[in-house]
Amino acid sequence: MLSEKENKRLTQVGPGTPMGNLMRQYWIPIRPSAQILQEDVLPVRVLGEDLVLFRSLKGKVGLVGERCPHRMAKLMYGFPDHDGLRCCYHGWKFDHKGQCIDMPLESAEAAAKSNIKIAAYPAQEMGGLVWAYLGPAPAPQLPPWDLFVQTNAIRQIGIMKLPCNWLQAHENSGDPTHSASLHGEYFKYVLKKAGKLDNLEKGQRDALDARVRLGDGMDSLWFEPSRHGLRKGIKYTKALGAESDHSSEHSTIIFPFLTQTGGPGQVRQEFQIRVPIDDTNTYHINYGCFLGTSEIKAPVQDVIPWYTVPLYDDDGRPVLDNILSQDAHAWIAQGPITDRTKEHLRKTDVPVIQIRKQLEQQLRLLEDGAVPMNVFQQGSDMPDVLHGGKWDVTENSAESASAASASAYNRGYNVYEDANRYGPALPDIIELMHTIDKASRAPKP
Repeated sequence: MLSEKENKRLTQVGPGTPMGNLMRQYWIPIRPSAQILQEDVLPVRVLGEDLVLFRSLKGKVGLVGERCPHRMAKLMYGFPDHDGLRCCYHGWKFDHKGQCIDMPLESAEAAAKSNIKIAAYPAQEMGGLVWAYLGPAPAPQLPPWDLFVQTNAIRQIGIMKLPCNWLQAHENSGDPTHSASLHGEYFKYVLKKAGKLDNLEKGQRDALDARVRLGDGMDSLWFEPSRHGLRKGIKYTKALGAESDHSSEHSTIIFPFLTQTGGPGQVRQEFQIRVPIDDTNTYHINYGCFLGTSEIKAPVQDVIPWYTVPLYDDDGRPVLDNILSQDAHAWIAQGPITDRTKEHLRKTDVPVIQIRKQLEQQLRLLEDGAVPMNVFQQGSDMPDVLHGGKWDVTENSAESASAASASAYNRGYNVYEDANRYGPALPDIIELMHTIDKASRAPKP
C-alpha cells in the first residue's frame, strides 16, 4: 500500500504538482487528427488545463488558452483563419503562439503594438493523433514509437473518457492475472446471463477457456526494467500443474503512459494510452494497428479513422461484453482516485508495485534536475522507428505468428471480444486478415 502523501504524488497532475511536472516533460496525444479535421475547433482539457485545439485554414494545428482576453469569451466558439484562430465575439485573432495579431475595428497602430498574448503550447501530428507539449522550452523530440509510424498497416483509434484517475487505468498493465477472472470467469458469466455463451463458436470458446486456465501451474510473476519501461509476465512450473516449466510475457509498458500488446510478427498490435484529463478523469486511447506481411500489403489510409468505445448501452447499462470495456468498468469501480492506503497487495501485484516504483524513481530524477526516461532532447539521435520492447522486433517466427493472428481474426475468434469491433475500419481489417489467412493455407511451391 501507499501512504496518502505517496498516493497524491502519483495521481495529482495539475500544474505545479510532482506528477504534473513529470507529465509535462512529454508529448501527449490529445485528440485524433480526424476529429479536428471534422470539427475545426475543439475544447480540450489535459493535465488540469482547459485549452482550445484548432486547425488553421492552412492546415496547421494549434493549441491555445480557452478565453479571449478582450471580453473573456471562450475560444471554443472561435473560428479558424489562415494563420490563427479568431474569437467569435469581436474577431480578435491569435496565432499558434498565442499572440494577438489582429484587432478588428481598433486602430492599426494599436494592433501592431499589442502585447496581448494568451497561453499556447506546441502541437504537431503523428500517426493520426494530435500531440501537445505542455512543458518548459525547448520541447523535446516527438518519439516515433513503431505503431504510430508503420507504413504497411490498417489503423483505427478508439476513444473512451473515463471518470477516474489515470493511474488505476495504467496499473492494469502490470496485472496479467486479472484476465483469469475479469476476462475469463466474469466474461463467461456475462455471456451466459445474456444467453450468448452456448452460441460461441469453438475457437471463441477455446479462447475464453484459455483465459480461465491462465493461473494453472502459475508459480510467480516476474518483472524486468527495460530501456523504455517495463517487461513482465508469469512463471509457470510443471510441479504446480503446468505442462512445462516456462514463462509467458504480458504487454510491454512504455514510460510514462503507453502499453503495447501483441507479440513479434502478430498482425494485431495495439497501444493503450492513458492521458490524464485531470485528477479524476482520463482520456483513454485504444490505438489499434493491423499489419500486413512481406507479401501482403495493407490498403493505404488517407485518414486514420476514430470511434468511441461505448461504456454504456442505449438503456444506460454497462457494456461488459468486450475486454476493454470490462477493464474500464473495473478501473471506474475503484472510485475517482483509488485509495491505495487501504490496499492489501499480494504476490500477483509485484509488477504493479514496480510501476509505482518506476514512476517515483523518474519523479525523483526530475526533481534532482536530471532528464527522465523517454525524454529525447533536441539534438539527440533519433531513429526513424522507435521500438518500445522486444515484442516489436521481427523474429524468425514472424510469418507464422502473423498467420495465426490473422486466422483468429478471420474466423471471428477475436473480433467479438475486441473493442475494435466498433471501429469504421473493421471491414478492411477483416479483409486483410482473410487474405493473410488464405495465403498461409495455400500449398507451398
